[in-house]
Amino acid sequence: MLRATDLLGAVVAVTFYASAIAVFVTRLLGASRIGHWIGYFEFVLAIPLLYLLASAPVLNRPWLYYFQIALMLAWLLVEALLDYVLKIDFRKTRWMVIGYVTLFFAATGGMLGLARNAGLGWIIAAGILFLTMAVLAFVQRAVTGR
Repeated sequence: MLRATDLLGAVVAVTFYASAIAVFVTRLLGASRIGHWIGYFEFVLAIPLLYLLASAPVLNRPWLYYFQIALMLAWLLVEALLDYVLKIDFRKTRWMVIGYVTLFFAATGGMLGLARNAGLGWIIAAGILFLTMAVLAFVQRAVTGR
């Protein structure tokens, strides 16, 4: 069970990074509506994250593991509330953007820890995707203001 949950965590991390990259690229291409729909897919990733969280006590995971998953779930919740439920145009308010971006990078950085549990190949793939995602996040912000 340990190997399977480690693999699931890595797949979730890599999948999230790939979807975030797709969101940033669609924004750069002026197709932000497509990026919005990709965001719906990201919410589906909460299901395996909740499973990983529920199985963590049985596998005697350290507190950091819980924290990494909780950060990603918190970011998904904030994202859902701000962009999809309440539809708040928060990206024009500096303090809100700073908090949002801080939570985003804390959450996505924590996903590196999940990928690490699955082995060297997974952490390398996740690391490359994380760095690509991070660069694109700042590039698309500079270009689009979003």
